[in-house]
Amino acid sequence: MTDAVKTPEPRKGMPSPELSREDFITRYLSQYQDPAFDKMREALDQVAAVAWDGYIEGRKSPVTQKAGAGYADPDYDLSIDWINAHAAIEAAQGRHDDAKGPLRALLINGSSRSEHTCPGEMSKSWRLIQIAEAALKSAGIETTVLDLSRLASEYGREIHPCKACFSTAAALCHWPCSCYPNYSLGQVHDWMNDIYPLWVEAHGVFIVTPVNWYQTSSSLKLMIDRLVCADGGNPDPTLTHGKDASKAKAVELEGWDYPRHLAGRTFAVVAHGDVEGAENVRRSVADWLKSMKLIPAGPDAEIDRYIGYFEPYATSHDALDKDRDIQAEVRIAAEELARSMRARRAGRLESTDEGLDGPRQK
Repeated sequence: MTDAVKTPEPRKGMPSPELSREDFITRYLSQYQDPAFDKMREALDQVAAVAWDGYIEGRKSPVTQKAGAGYADPDYDLSIDWINAHAAIEAAQGRHDDAKGPLRALLINGSSRSEHTCPGEMSKSWRLIQIAEAALKSAGIETTVLDLSRLASEYGREIHPCKACFSTAAALCHWPCSCYPNYSLGQVHDWMNDIYPLWVEAHGVFIVTPVNWYQTSSSLKLMIDRLVCADGGNPDPTLTHGKDASKAKAVELEGWDYPRHLAGRTFAVVAHGDVEGAENVRRSVADWLKSMKLIPAGPDAEIDRYIGYFEPYATSHDALDKDRDIQAEVRIAAEELARSMRARRAGRLESTDEGLDGPRQK
């Protein structure tokens, strides 16, 4: 970019979402409907008053410390939450880069269905993940399972939606994400700070997702959106003084290198449905991973299949029991992932785009 390029002002004009004090207090206290809380009403009113003060004053990150050496602005007050999340990612990167350490695979169950909540039954995705995990373990790979169904079944387990900072300016999207937790808005319990290190330490990723209305599950899509910061995200929030959109625009226009924080890992994808959409979902997930510069594990490691095609939902697990072919295909995909991980570490599998930077990164 030349000096003649003017940094545009952020566009404004959307209606304010700010609540009145009455509406805020009502909404805040609505989580305490259980009559067991009745004896605590006075104390809860006091807590709600403190929460209102944090909300109206915008105390998003109330606990901070100076960024210190290594940052563009060492005197900037960085969130302790972000500092801890960044340290966890750095430690995970060290595990990933340790050539003497074990090869690690991250397996992701993309289904929201679980026997521990309303559906009352495990998902077929979970069963396919178990098949893949057994194959990877047999191949000597260390495995971690990320079960996204816990978003629907575990207390306080949340992935908040992406706020699309990247669309304002690449540098405004921090790695790891600094949008959450936001204490002033009650946007806490965000799972992503635990999930980012799982991706970083992994040498290979195996994703299984059902088709939900021609798309991935909402659980998987939440994680996908929040991984935008892993592909071009800014690892130094002090460059933009937190979420200063004007500064972020200026930083991007000065020239942004779009760091690919997950590049070079290999992947396998299984998308399964019962009527339609499996091919499109498999392609969209694989294309997303390839856009982040992950490497396909092999020709048989991207699968889209139908289980119990147009048969009753009530017997879908029986249909999977009978479908020995897809079970075998999942095992093969896992074996290809294991082989690709070993080949990548040994230097026998290179990404063909290494050193070739396109004219448009994103």
